[in-house]
Amino acid sequence: MTDRLDVDVDTDADPAAVAAQRDDLVAAVRSHAGELAYALARIEGGDYGRRTFETADGEWTLKHEAGELEFLRFSPRSGEETYVVSTKRDPEPAALASAVADYDAFVAAFETWVRSLDGLLADVETNFPEVVTGEAVVTERDRIVDRIREVCTQMAGSLARHDPSDYGTFTARVDGTRWELNREGAAVSYLRVGGSDGTYLLSQYGPPAAADVREFAPDFPAFVAAYNDHVDELALDLAEINL
Repeated sequence: MTDRLDVDVDTDADPAAVAAQRDDLVAAVRSHAGELAYALARIEGGDYGRRTFETADGEWTLKHEAGELEFLRFSPRSGEETYVVSTKRDPEPAALASAVADYDAFVAAFETWVRSLDGLLADVETNFPEVVTGEAVVTERDRIVDRIREVCTQMAGSLARHDPSDYGTFTARVDGTRWELNREGAAVSYLRVGGSDGTYLLSQYGPPAAADVREFAPDFPAFVAAYNDHVDELALDLAEINL
């Protein structure tokens, strides 16, 4: 699948030379393992992912973020784990040398895993059912909402006549749920069910979900009846005033 690494570490060299060799080796591993991380991301999908591969000498864990290598960790059968590639710090040279000695086995394990997926999706049926367009749902939703808007516009116009302010609100409770008609002049601003975090059956931004219409529209007549009772009571109260 990919070429093996060809970088040696001389642990008998002076510290500066060891650090330089370590940096070269880490860079080589980062570049090579980055290809594996990208392949892993393409195969498994998702923004984040990791997979562990076993070898005779231990386990290698490859982690990516959006296809970019996040870290490569070697956990030997005995001894401490080594982050061969990491965003935190560079590995200790001797531990790096020990880990890289098993790197070819890790790559072989990765390639074996990839080959094991060959043909995995070959028999998956792609003759999917035809998708219903939902146009009938939209048509019925719009028909109901248009009728609700027509009635609410009549209510808003009536409210504007006997309360000639620029803005106004009529609220009522239907089976314990708050309904609110808000107007600007004689025009409807919104019809909301359920308080400030509720559902807008009418608004200036777009139609409601069909499921919301199905849930709340059956209670709309009761809201209109509550409005009519409010108007009748107001007219009765005014009629009883003798001047």
